[in-house]
Amino acid sequence: MSAPRAEISLVPRPSRYSPRPGHFPLDRHTTVRAAPGAEDAAHLLRMLLAPATGLKLRPSATGAFVLALDPQLTGLGAEGYGLTISPNGVLLRAARPDGLLRGIQTIRQLLPPEALSATPRRGITWQLPCAEITDVPRHSWRGVMLDVARHFQPASYVRHYVDLLAFHKLNVLQLHLTDDQGWRMPVAAYPKLTEVGGHRARSMVGPAGSTTYDGVPHGGSYTRDELAGIVAYAAERGVTVVPEIEMPGHVRSALAAYPALGNDPDRALDVWTEWGVCDTTLGVHDAALDFCRTVLDEVMDVFPSPYVHIGGDECPTGEWERSPSAQERMATERLAGTKELHGWFMGRIGEHLLARGRSPVGWAETGTELPPGFTVMTWRDPAHGRAAARRGHQVVMAHYLATYLDYAQSADPGEPPGQPGAVVDLRAVHAHDPAPNDWDPGEAAQILGAQAQLWTEFVPGPEQIEYQSFPRLCALADRSWTGETSWSRDFLPRLHVHTARLDALGVHHRPLIPSRLNRYATTPTAPPRQSRRGCTQAQPPQ
Repeated sequence: MSAPRAEISLVPRPSRYSPRPGHFPLDRHTTVRAAPGAEDAAHLLRMLLAPATGLKLRPSATGAFVLALDPQLTGLGAEGYGLTISPNGVLLRAARPDGLLRGIQTIRQLLPPEALSATPRRGITWQLPCAEITDVPRHSWRGVMLDVARHFQPASYVRHYVDLLAFHKLNVLQLHLTDDQGWRMPVAAYPKLTEVGGHRARSMVGPAGSTTYDGVPHGGSYTRDELAGIVAYAAERGVTVVPEIEMPGHVRSALAAYPALGNDPDRALDVWTEWGVCDTTLGVHDAALDFCRTVLDEVMDVFPSPYVHIGGDECPTGEWERSPSAQERMATERLAGTKELHGWFMGRIGEHLLARGRSPVGWAETGTELPPGFTVMTWRDPAHGRAAARRGHQVVMAHYLATYLDYAQSADPGEPPGQPGAVVDLRAVHAHDPAPNDWDPGEAAQILGAQAQLWTEFVPGPEQIEYQSFPRLCALADRSWTGETSWSRDFLPRLHVHTARLDALGVHHRPLIPSRLNRYATTPTAPPRQSRRGCTQAQPPQ
């Protein structure tokens, strides 16, 4: 059995692919030569191919399959690679280790899809089509946010999700670790964050504002070792794990554990069982700021990522307006009103991260400008990203109508329940250009890339995660790595071939043919139009 038409099926599409006659066979005699610095990549290659193929790919100083680092290949950048496949050998070269890791994923896609199986496959000829490939990503941030706060996912599944991202050359996993409905990261100084904040009594059924609940307790948290393990596992595959700790809003789970961190220490709170935007916020007093700094110090101990996301979105100001300590803070800092408290708070926490060599990341909303030094993640309107770039921020584009994977993929009633108010179909994701051609070069240079978001109010477990993620993440990966490609003449033909790989990986993906939706369908709901992100309006204000 030979490989599929690899020249039209790689996802994302390489920068340059030149097919050549012939194939390079992989068999029990094939050995791998890893030049200095390429040993870890060679180990990963063996580990990924062994389960299905049974190939040992033993190390050898004379192996015909060569992995090499060459720092002089500066044109390839941090993640680019060159891959030459001839009938007599394979040469994978990169300037940096991450480039070798990207090339390994291309090699996996060039093999027959059965090579991706987790179990042995017999009777298949393992061979690579001869080709010359030079491949460099367009954007350095190609990310996915997974919300494990609303529905906790075990560490084993997070690692599996990392594998799926790496396979598509996505290089950032943002873990949304805390929210009103759950706190998932242990902090030694505040043990009740997970003991109390990690558990809620029930979950709302339906969209925000519903009066129906499931009556099922939900909870869970990671150990420090589990999180460190996820970080290490991802790093081996070239994926950076960016932690997100929400503040000063979306903190009900923390306030349930430690009410004194809020604006009314006598108010008893539970971990929120609803969806939407809770009215509780952290106080702006010294105890709350010290809490945030202590939490983030532990976060930085576990997560070496240069970026730390501190949320910042959907922060109601009602409690601050009624709080004497907040009013005192405004007077001391000479702030004009409670809305300015938000920027002041974010600035103080951002300074703490910057002083420790980390880059703070925050969500940007209508009318909200993050302090200098922040990386801006803009979701409401692409124009907000352009405005942030003009102010000198680095920007990750995450427009909700193109990157929010909790929205339905079509209006078909066979789609599973999702966030109401919009449809984000495959074409919308593929059309999302983080830095459009009509932007000035200086503006475009500030764009790090794009990120998809999977909020999990309607996504309780792995099957639903994968259904909502794929194949839409294929589209995001293609656009953020390759840039503009033809939807109908290029991307779709490649994706139709690529779905065989998703099947071989065991991904519970949405079918490309709508008539097959029924095998995934659950009882559909018809909720009213409602709010979104955590959830504010489904349409940005005009």
